[in-house]
Amino acid sequence: MSVERHVKLFRNGRNQAVRIPREFELAGNDAIMRKEGERLIIEPAPPESLLAVLATLEPLDEKFPAIEELETDPVSL
Repeated sequence: MSVERHVKLFRNGRNQAVRIPREFELAGNDAIMRKEGERLIIEPAPPESLLAVLATLEPLDEKFPAIEELETDPVSL
């Protein structure tokens, strides 16, 4: 079931704008907008870097198992 809300359009300088109600807020500071027929679609912009992606991740609460040291063969360079 999709949620709908009636919103008002207004002018901001030469641009048409709409206030996004709290329940429809997007994460981040950037969005992608496209038009499909008469439908206007606004989606969060994908993160631009690996650091941005990592910043959105929740910390892990689990403990990682210990990794035993394996013997290695000497390497001659």
